[in-house]
Amino acid sequence: MPLTRHHLIPKRTHRSRAIRSKYSKAELSDSIAYLCKACHRHVHRTFEERKLAVEFYSVELLLADPEIKGFVDWLKDKPDDFIPRLSRRKRT
Repeated sequence: MPLTRHHLIPKRTHRSRAIRSKYSKAELSDSIAYLCKACHRHVHRTFEERKLAVEFYSVELLLADPEIKGFVDWLKDKPDDFIPRLSRRKRT
C-alpha cells in the first residue's frame, strides 16, 4: 500500500504567529509522518488543521485519540487493497 506524506504541523498553519512561536523552523519543515491514504484522509476529516498543529503534532498523540486509534485498529485487519468509504464528518 503506498504511503502519503502527512505534515504533523499542517503547512497552512506555519504563518500563524502562535505556531511559529511554539515550533522551530526545523520542526515545522521536518515534522512529517508517512500514513496510508485512508488514515491520512481520516485524520484530516476528523480534525481541523489548527487542532492538528496544537494538539496532535506527533504520531503518538494521533494514536492516543480514541477515534483515530479505533479507525487504525479497524483498518489494520483489512486487505492491502481495501479502500474504505469515509463518511463526511464534521471536524473538531
